[in-house]
Amino acid sequence: MRTLCASTLIGEFFVIGFAALVAMKDPGLSTGTVWTVSGIAMLLSILLCGMITRPGGVQLGWALQIALIASGFFVPTMFFMGAVFAALWWASVHYGRKIDEAKARFAAEGSR
Repeated sequence: MRTLCASTLIGEFFVIGFAALVAMKDPGLSTGTVWTVSGIAMLLSILLCGMITRPGGVQLGWALQIALIASGFFVPTMFFMGAVFAALWWASVHYGRKIDEAKARFAAEGSR
């Protein structure tokens, strides 16, 4: 699960950065605010790569997905991109757990 989720989070890191570049063109948003919020989200996406298997890691990932969708109020394209990454996050968690279970079964069968 860790590899799939980390891959999704790294993709989000770049999308958040590109969305910040777009948000900077909005005259109603200050550059400092855009980069502070985006920087925190980008840092969180990187830190979550190492926290996936710890308690609460997946839930924090879901919180990031919700924030990514909500950023669509500032950069409308992010409604779509946030939904795409939320679907990728679900798939990463769902299929990652299945892969982990299969690996555990295979390891248990191999040690007999």
